[in-house]
Amino acid sequence: MLSRRHWLVSVATALTWLGSFAADSAFAQASAPAGAAVVPTVQIANLMELTGAGAKAGVSFHNGVQLAVKEINAAGGLLGRRIETKTYDTQSKPAVAVSLAQKVVNEGVFAVFGPVFSGSIMLSMAETRRGEVPNFTGGEAAAISQQGNPYIFRTSFTQAIAMPKVAYYISERAHYKSLAIIYVNNDFGKGGLEMLRRALSGSSTGILAEVSTDSGQTDFAAAVTAAIGSKPEAIFVYSNEAECARILVELRKQGWTLPIIGETTLTGQQVIDLAGAAANGAIAHVGLTVDAPIPEVRAFRASYERDYKTTPDHNAMKGYSGMWVLKAAVDKAGRLDRKLVARALKGLKVNVRSYPGALMYTEFDQKGDLDRMSFLVRVTDGHQEVLEFMPPLASILNSRPMTMQPAPSAASMAKVVGAAKPASAPAKKP
Repeated sequence: MLSRRHWLVSVATALTWLGSFAADSAFAQASAPAGAAVVPTVQIANLMELTGAGAKAGVSFHNGVQLAVKEINAAGGLLGRRIETKTYDTQSKPAVAVSLAQKVVNEGVFAVFGPVFSGSIMLSMAETRRGEVPNFTGGEAAAISQQGNPYIFRTSFTQAIAMPKVAYYISERAHYKSLAIIYVNNDFGKGGLEMLRRALSGSSTGILAEVSTDSGQTDFAAAVTAAIGSKPEAIFVYSNEAECARILVELRKQGWTLPIIGETTLTGQQVIDLAGAAANGAIAHVGLTVDAPIPEVRAFRASYERDYKTTPDHNAMKGYSGMWVLKAAVDKAGRLDRKLVARALKGLKVNVRSYPGALMYTEFDQKGDLDRMSFLVRVTDGHQEVLEFMPPLASILNSRPMTMQPAPSAASMAKVVGAAKPASAPAKKP
């Protein structure tokens, strides 16, 4: 039998052989009885809006992360180490998010997922930066990745990528000459408004009204009246999911029958469920949709519905694909070292042949922003109908005028996104 001293030396040697795992990456836990082999795990913290105004988005994002963790662990984990997650509720409050970020950083977690709301991540990411911890967020505010933070990474488009695409549709495809905008007065809403202004600047579309609303607002009668009163050809709605649903209902209540346009949050499944028939006809540019005729997306949707008994939305897709992107970065780095993984994420190219959970071929830039194909959708009978798909913005900017194409078949989509094989079921025609 080994002496206690020799046993401790053996354990120390083993930990050193594991690449200084406990010191500079995820901390190891020995849950087995004394004398048993040490089983290290990779600790991931989820800082999610599980209650409050962001609960619908936060719960979906969390579920997506957890589904990906389940699949990655079943396939061997991260470099052979099992992922363990701890989830904390930010209550949709930025101050709580900051406190929780400080807590998990001090505990030595390997990576952090969330918060989802831009206002929360804008503040809490200072703590993950301090701890040199990779931090993934579904927040879309352009300012998130404009702070020079080397540890922040998107699982969604930044507004600087999304708004030029939707602006092109408004001015060059739909040819609307006038627009009223209803937006939420927070970091997310104000950032989107500014980016849409810039994208439409110099176009043939004029903005007649900019109507400010609040996060958590329930009565939108005055806001809708103001927007309609400006007599636009279309109304652009940019707010949180629950508020988008209420705005859609109020627009229909006040008799608005002209186009309603938006971005990802306008036509998510949760909005559709809340707004009911009022959502029908709404059009949005979305970075992710579970109705896309892509084999990997269909497989994700089936797994999510099996585990959670509900249809996933774009937030669930953001959390799920983000965890798979982390795996791709860890594989590229070759070590569970936070700094190396953060560097590996810069310029990372993720192909679904190797990482199907990424859902689509994805590229990251040096700021942590991603670019990939996206979609134009319309709500029809309670679901998103994919009308057209848009190439990555980089391709658009390099080939003016932009060409948008009808939604392709599953077989052709397999080629576009780098899928291993087409889906077994035929794609729906728009």
